[in-house]
Amino acid sequence: MDDHHSGLFGVLNVCKPAGVTSRDVVNVVQRLVRPVKTGHAGTLDPMATGVLLVCVGPATRLVSLLQQAPKTYLAEFRFGQTSDTEDSTGQVTEVPDAVVPDRARIEAVLPEFCGVISQKPPAWSAVKVNGRRAYALARQGREPDLRPRPVRIDSIDITEYDWPRLSVQVRCGSGTYIRSLARDLGDRLGCGGLMSGLTRVRIGDFRIDDAVHPDQLSEDTVREHLCPAIDVVSFVSQYRCTEAERKIVARGGSFDLDRSRLIRRRLLPDRPGDAEQIKKTPPLALTSEAGDELLALAEIRRQGRRIQPRAVFIQPTR
Repeated sequence: MDDHHSGLFGVLNVCKPAGVTSRDVVNVVQRLVRPVKTGHAGTLDPMATGVLLVCVGPATRLVSLLQQAPKTYLAEFRFGQTSDTEDSTGQVTEVPDAVVPDRARIEAVLPEFCGVISQKPPAWSAVKVNGRRAYALARQGREPDLRPRPVRIDSIDITEYDWPRLSVQVRCGSGTYIRSLARDLGDRLGCGGLMSGLTRVRIGDFRIDDAVHPDQLSEDTVREHLCPAIDVVSFVSQYRCTEAERKIVARGGSFDLDRSRLIRRRLLPDRPGDAEQIKKTPPLALTSEAGDELLALAEIRRQGRRIQPRAVFIQPTR
């Protein structure tokens, strides 16, 4: 491996511009760090902008964890119209005699879309149907058989409303389609709706204000913009290892849990029923004693008495 890129282990917080795919952005990074592996956590549609996290090196093993991180979006909905893609890039249809809701009416129905709700994904989406992407079926003029599934929306706040445009800030969990929220809200209000703009402003602790534009990245600046892997696990429970435990972790061995070293965090909001409806239990992050280095991801076993590493990021010392 090129010494220039050896030891790369972290996450690039990239601001995806409009008009390119998430894969395009990853390819930019991949060319700069080759042969180091890369992967992104959470696709953004080509029309969307904002935070796209590109994992580099061993951090690619953190992609699934990052996908569970809470997200914040700024979205613009347009009422009085519908679309086959549920956004303004598709075939747009005007809704005849659309009911014009006032702001109070919109605010009254928004709570219905918060909490763990059932949401049907868009036909033009990457959701798999019998092994095929839904959008591939849609391109062939076939209607994908997409079933509603549980998603978590923590809050929806109106930032501006001037018919037919509604601007909102949405805080949500993984798997939530903002396009589908626009569709369902428009249906509920009796006026139809689609998404006309979307910016992801936050994933976990990664914010758009700190994101780097792809044009600012080069072989020389990648390392400068790389965030340490410890930043990824800010929203999950952590265990701070002693030096003796660190050596055990490096070998992949298990050890007794000392609850005084456990820092608990909740991925899901503290509302009854949420954990039962969305069963995604994040792993435990094992960190250095100072809490400034990610050593491994692990799980607690044997009735909460033992810690077993599952993805180890450090090497045994000789």
